[in-house]
Amino acid sequence: MLSNTLNTNEIKDKAGAEVEFARLQSNDRSTVYSQITESPNLPHRLTISHQEIGEGLKKRRRSLIRFDKTSMSGVDATLPITTSAYIVLDHPVGASANNDQAANVIAELMSFCATTGAGTTVLFDGTGNGAATLLNGQL
Repeated sequence: MLSNTLNTNEIKDKAGAEVEFARLQSNDRSTVYSQITESPNLPHRLTISHQEIGEGLKKRRRSLIRFDKTSMSGVDATLPITTSAYIVLDHPVGASANNDQAANVIAELMSFCATTGAGTTVLFDGTGNGAATLLNGQL
């Protein structure tokens, strides 16, 4: 289980600087964190949730990690805008003996988004192959 405060470099921004979050609300299948230094009118949230569907060999778990950040528009300074990024893992837990394939696809997603392929350095600045593809709307 995650701690109530994420403040020891668990989360970093594009410059690699720590962003601190505190648990805001929680139940047995989801939790929401808020950025500790957020402005009341500009929420910055981390949501983690899980849903299980099906039974037996057809049982699947859908897990979500999502960040939503509200800021003021760079075009209209009176307009608040929200940007979201999330990862979903849809894992056939009923027919899987372990988490190996789930761990593999997470690693592939993370390496695609946070590296340039040849490099072994994790890039937080959006210049990884996958991140640049997302930011620039490329295929």
